[in-house]
Amino acid sequence: MNSLEISNLRKEYKTFTLNNVSFSIPKGYIMGFIGENGAGKTTTIKSMLNLVKRDGGDVTILGKDIDIHEMEIKSSIGYVSGELFYPKKTLNQVTNVYKRFYPNWDEALYQSYLDTFHLDPSKKIDELSKGMQLKYAISLALSHHAELLILDEPTSGLDPVARDNLLEVFQSIVENEETSILFSTHITSDLDKCADYITFIKNGSIIDSCTKDDMIDKYRFVGGTKEELQQIKDRLISYRENAFGFNGLIKTKDVATTDTCKIGQPSLDDIMIFHANEGGQL
Repeated sequence: MNSLEISNLRKEYKTFTLNNVSFSIPKGYIMGFIGENGAGKTTTIKSMLNLVKRDGGDVTILGKDIDIHEMEIKSSIGYVSGELFYPKKTLNQVTNVYKRFYPNWDEALYQSYLDTFHLDPSKKIDELSKGMQLKYAISLALSHHAELLILDEPTSGLDPVARDNLLEVFQSIVENEETSILFSTHITSDLDKCADYITFIKNGSIIDSCTKDDMIDKYRFVGGTKEELQQIKDRLISYRENAFGFNGLIKTKDVATTDTCKIGQPSLDDIMIFHANEGGQL
């Protein structure tokens, strides 16, 4: 079963359109949701959760239609963004309000997360570092046995050590194969470490959605001289010239056996950066 299925999701604003977005997450996996700032990641998440009214499309979460079973679904998912409310309240105070909304709240599990993350429930939210605030938010999200965890840019602003620690937490969460994670971020290096699947959105449209390995295999990073650039230029997604020649991105299927330039495996960063200026020069 898929934990999340989105089909032809649309949301129109005056200056931006989410255009027939479709993708799905198999149960027990981490999907990275990548794209530039403003590409439509947060709009997709808010639309699929009915936090903003969508203009079309279907959303099925944990096998149920969000429009029919919204309250039931939301009691079984966890949503974490980079912000927490009530910064002057203690963790105890916030938790006592939060848990009233979840019939499956597990106090013993919550206490175990506090211990694991070394969280002091008597501290106020704004007394915690950003990394600890995020760990607290994850503790809340998981303590009612959430089957789908939705993370909207959770690691933005965190230092590399804090980010690395949280990535380990995310990987441990899916080890039971019962919980899935949708991890929206523009920090693609985080996904290199933990994601199983990647969905890439650009200007409100899905470029691709597949396993991380398949995503990387579909492209090649190329580099060479200015003379070699002329031989391959019309097949490149985009490229960047430098003092020694060029580098760029090409679809694997467009690589020719006669190409003499250097060809290697791209990173997710390479794929996103060169797609940003598709058909042109960086």
